[in-house]
Amino acid sequence: MSQPPANPYGPPHDSPTPPQQPGQPGQPQQPGGWPPPQQQGFPPAQPGQPYGDPSLLGPPQPAKKSKVGKIVLIVLAVVLVLCVGGAVITWLAVKGPVGDVVDASKTRLVAPATLAGRPKVTDAELQAAADQLVREMKSSVQNETSTVGAFYGDPTKQDLVMIAGASGLMSDPKKEMDTAISKLSSELTVTNLVAVDPGPLGGEASCGDGKAESVPLGVCVWADKGSLGMVVMYFKSAEQAKAEFVTIRGQVEQRS
Repeated sequence: MSQPPANPYGPPHDSPTPPQQPGQPGQPQQPGGWPPPQQQGFPPAQPGQPYGDPSLLGPPQPAKKSKVGKIVLIVLAVVLVLCVGGAVITWLAVKGPVGDVVDASKTRLVAPATLAGRPKVTDAELQAAADQLVREMKSSVQNETSTVGAFYGDPTKQDLVMIAGASGLMSDPKKEMDTAISKLSSELTVTNLVAVDPGPLGGEASCGDGKAESVPLGVCVWADKGSLGMVVMYFKSAEQAKAEFVTIRGQVEQRS
């Protein structure tokens, strides 16, 4: 008996699905015919995570804002009061040994690229505060030969140091430093002030514990016949500030 002719239009719609070819296991199809995520270049999803590019899952949550900005403004305001008041940095003709006068006239304060191993802070708010500090000192200090204001360290790691000061001939360094300390004591509740070794540059120096917005501050002030300056170490004690004071002053105060 003869066979029926082959259907030129292919197998009928109810024909069974052809078997899988060897070496090609079946894979679930994605809606719309897209291949699985692994074939689209995305890594496999981890348990509890959806497939897809992690960058498409939305922006990261913003980090909590630090209080450093507010603290900086408080300390900056105190320093500006010291300068604008005119009682702290008022340079007069120095009467004393010629050698002392010559050394004082050669004194300059600088903001080094790094300070005791810390990089200069690039945060815009801190830079603006430092720039404002320098502008105020330049406009209010009489006969200054240099001014400095800068921040160093990493606020996110609670390692932040501020330097501020000016150079010029001064007749009574100890009196100027005592006046500065008196104002700092009242404005920043600086306590336990004790005289410390000023280092090879000489003059007078003291360090004490301060506080701003409940954050501890290690505050050191120095004065000699050619400069008056201060170091404020945020999140540190006076003992910690004292340990680095001579190194920091030696990098900030220079004599040509």
